[in-house]
Amino acid sequence: MLETLFDTYGDGAVLAAAGALVGLVFGATAQHSRFCLRAASVEVAEGGFGPRLSIWLIAFSAGVVVVQGAISAGVLDVSQSRQLATSGSLSGAIIGGLMFGAGMILARGCASRLLILSATGNLRALVTGLVLTLVAQAALRGGLAPAREMLATLWMIPGGAPRDMLAMVGMGSGMAAGIAVLGLLASLGLAHWRQVAVTHAVAAAGVGLAVGLGWIATYTIAQTSFAVIPISSVTFTGPSTDTLMGLVNSTTLPLGFGVGLVPGVFAGAAVMAIATREWKIERFGPETPMERYLIGAALMGFGSMLAGGCAVGAGMSGGAIFALTAWVALGCMWLGAMATHLVMRHRVARPATG
Repeated sequence: MLETLFDTYGDGAVLAAAGALVGLVFGATAQHSRFCLRAASVEVAEGGFGPRLSIWLIAFSAGVVVVQGAISAGVLDVSQSRQLATSGSLSGAIIGGLMFGAGMILARGCASRLLILSATGNLRALVTGLVLTLVAQAALRGGLAPAREMLATLWMIPGGAPRDMLAMVGMGSGMAAGIAVLGLLASLGLAHWRQVAVTHAVAAAGVGLAVGLGWIATYTIAQTSFAVIPISSVTFTGPSTDTLMGLVNSTTLPLGFGVGLVPGVFAGAAVMAIATREWKIERFGPETPMERYLIGAALMGFGSMLAGGCAVGAGMSGGAIFALTAWVALGCMWLGAMATHLVMRHRVARPATG
């Protein structure tokens, strides 16, 4: 069947269609579940294990279950993915992760959350996301690229086993999937304890399912196509920059998984927001100062390119395949976000003097 689609529409169109379908699932489920790493990190920083944390844990655990279960079943092989096969930067994961975590607190959302909020009528998120994308492009190929490369080369590790956490500990994908199932059950228990709506918990699992579907779809297409197609899954900073630059610099947009993913997520979130009557225009105001959002966007744009991905690209997609740099980046995103939230809370709570 795939061969017929390739012959009729071309590899790029098939990849874009797959990205759009995965994006629809991710956008709709992330919007309904309120999936957000920033919100989860704020709960933990406040000393609580509440509904936002349970949603994030359900999504992450479900992603690991699907990905590692597919690997164990022989329908997926991620050994040649960029996060595992090529050299990686631990310094980039640490510094970039901390920057990204701080930025998403200032901007009140990570890259994926900003895209989803934009689809619900939030103009703050739309402007912030555009700035994030422009800074990310500058860090990838523009004036900020030398700084990114300098920081990334401070601590490099080779690809292969040194980046594969499961290979390091000698654990197979089947055991990893089994442990993730236990984590998923515990996360569902936490959600029940915190009175999370059943539909929200199911939607959170759908977020993890979308991550798994992204890996499986790109791998299946790569195995069938005669072209060299890198396998990947849900990520936002890179595809957003490619899409924006393609629209700005050319009359034609090269098709690929990421090009379909971004509008798919936007459409899925918009449809869900309209269906649940949550679509409304939101603007900057006195309580939402633009400068704070723009600083956060700049930190996330540079940080995501330095860390090798955003909270979903590194944290969810990379975390599900147990790439060492992805887990380090994710951990630093948590630390950066929690520290920034506590500093901001302290400044607000500090009594005025004079």
